[in-house]
Formats: sequence, structure tokens, C-alpha cells
Amino acid sequence: MESEVPSHDEIPGSVKPEFPRGRYAARLDDKGRLKLPADFAQFFNSLPERKLHLTSTDRRIAQLYPIAEWRANEKLFDSYQEDPEATETIAFNAADFGADVEMDGQSRITIHPYLRRELEMEGQELHLIAYKGHVQILTEARYQDRKRRAMEKTSSNIIVLQKAGLR
Repeated sequence: MESEVPSHDEIPGSVKPEFPRGRYAARLDDKGRLKLPADFAQFFNSLPERKLHLTSTDRRIAQLYPIAEWRANEKLFDSYQEDPEATETIAFNAADFGADVEMDGQSRITIHPYLRRELEMEGQELHLIAYKGHVQILTEARYQDRKRRAMEKTSSNIIVLQKAGLR
């Protein structure tokens, strides 16, 4: 029987670590390893489980999840019935690109060759952005595309979110 590791919420007196905020720059080394910025490494090291899950659900941007967060996605895949085709497509993408990884002693993770190649991650600056409990790893081209789209929609989107309570 597999025992579950308690979450920070279940450990008396423990403080739940906060996910880093902002954008961080990084590059792959010649062996396909990504050195995580200190803020991310510190966060991941503070978790009860060190295992991470690296994948791409959209076949464009890599995502790095704490394993507990990834398990929540797996539960969604198992239970979501509204659009079985959507579930099957995204679960397939995640499995096609997915691998469990762990940080080494120098806060690096190895990005497996298939993911590196398909997302064209080698030889360029990568952008790491924390979003909804995981780290998005964007290539320079994907980052510039996102930035352009954000600039086009910021005026209308800021009004929507200010009405909803954005301060």
C-alpha cells in the first residue's frame, strides 16, 4: 500500500511555501540540463516530495509541476466527462512529452531530448514563469509571441479584472 506524503497544511506548525513570482531567464547546458533559478530551487526543496513532473500539455510550452500538482491534473483527466475528446487530447500530449524529474545537487533538471527537440529549446534563452502552481518554460519565440498578444489585449483585459477586484 502506497503511503501519501502529508502536505504542509497537514503538518502542525508548518508554513506552506509560496511559489516564486515573476519571470526568470535560463538556458540549457550542453547536456540538456536546466539550472533552476534559486527561488524555484528553494521552493521545490521545501516541498514534502522532491519529485517533479515535466511535460507539455499544449505542445508549445513546457510545464514543470510539483508532483502533487500534477496528480491533481491526473485526477481531472480521470473524472472530467464534459468533453472526453479534450481530455484525451491533453492527456495524450502530457503523456507524449511527460517525464518525472528531480533536481540534482546543483538545482538542475534534465529536459529529455524529445521535449527539447520538439519545443526547440536548445541554444536559446528560456523564460521561466510561475503560473497556477507550475512553472511555464517558454522559448524566446513563444515568450515574444505571448508578450505581443499581451500588449494587444492589456487595455481591455485590465478593465475586466479591475471590475472583478484587481487592485
